Amino acid sequence: MCGIVGLHLRDRTLYPRLGEMLTDMLCEMQERGADSAGVAVYGDPTWSPVGRSTVSVVDSPVAAADLAMLVTALLAGPVPGVVTAGSVLLVNAPVAPDALVAAVRTAVPTALIVGYGRDLAVLKGMGHPRMLAESFGLRGAQDWQGVGHTRMATESAVDAAGSHPYAVGPDQCLVHNGSFANHATIRRRLEARGIAFESENDTEVGARFVAAALADGLDIETALKQLCVEFDGFYTLLVSSHDSFAVVRDAIACKPAIIAETDGWVAMASEYRALAGLPGVASARLYEPEPERIYAWTR
Repeated sequence: MCGIVGLHLRDRTLYPRLGEMLTDMLCEMQERGADSAGVAVYGDPTWSPVGRSTVSVVDSPVAAADLAMLVTALLAGPVPGVVTAGSVLLVNAPVAPDALVAAVRTAVPTALIVGYGRDLAVLKGMGHPRMLAESFGLRGAQDWQGVGHTRMATESAVDAAGSHPYAVGPDQCLVHNGSFANHATIRRRLEARGIAFESENDTEVGARFVAAALADGLDIETALKQLCVEFDGFYTLLVSSHDSFAVVRDAIACKPAIIAETDGWVAMASEYRALAGLPGVASARLYEPEPERIYAWTR
C-alpha cells in the first residue's frame, strides 16, 4: 500500500497555492504509508529558476557552500546556485541539464541524484510525510504542477534510493502504487541496453522503461501503452513531464485511484479524501480511471 497524489493547474491564479494544496493532499495520504515520502514540483522559481538547469541531490557528503565551490570549478565559468530544502540540495546553473548532472556527479560521486531538468525539483527522504513536507518548505512552493508519494515499503530498502518519485529522465517523474511481477526480467533487458540502476526497487524499472521509451521518440501515451503490454502486476501510475500529466492502471485495476477535473485544475489521488479540500471540488467531474486506459493532459 502506498499513496499517490498529483495536481496539474490550468488556472494561473492558483499557481501561488500549488505547494499549499499539494502539502494537504500528500498529508491526507500519509496513512497509506509513512516509511518515506517525496514530491516533484514543476516551475517553482526558487527551486528551479527560469533559464537554469536544476539537479536534485540527496546524501551529499559536503554542505551546500562547498558543493557550490566544487561545481563552480568543474563548470569553469557559469556560477551555480545551491538551494537547501530540508535534506535535499538543489543545484542550479545556466548550462544544459546533462552538463550540470555530470559536474555534480564528479563533485560528489557518492551522492544520489534524484531528479534533473530545466523545470523540475525533486525532494524526497525517509520519515513521516508531514515532517518531510515541513522540512522541505513545501507549503511555500508555487507554479503549475506537482506530484507526491507516501511509501509503505514492500520492494527494496527503506532509504532515499528506494523512495518515490523516480525522476530518471530530464523533467520526467513517475510515482507508483502496487508492484511489477516481472520487473527483474525487464530490468535485465534494460541493463543489456546499457541502462544503469541505483536501487533494487521495482518502480525504478518502470521509470527507466518510460524514460527509455521517451528517449526513443515515443510520446507519453504511447510509452504507457507499451508499459501495459510489457509489465505484469497490479499498479496505478502517475507520470509527469515538462508539459504533461498522465495516469494509467493495470488490466485488473485493483489499486485505488480517483481523478477530479475542473476548469482550474486536474487532480489525481489514491483516495478521494486527498482531493476533498481542493478549491471548487464540489463541482468537479469525478471518475475512477478505467483499466489500461491512458488519461493524459498537456499544458
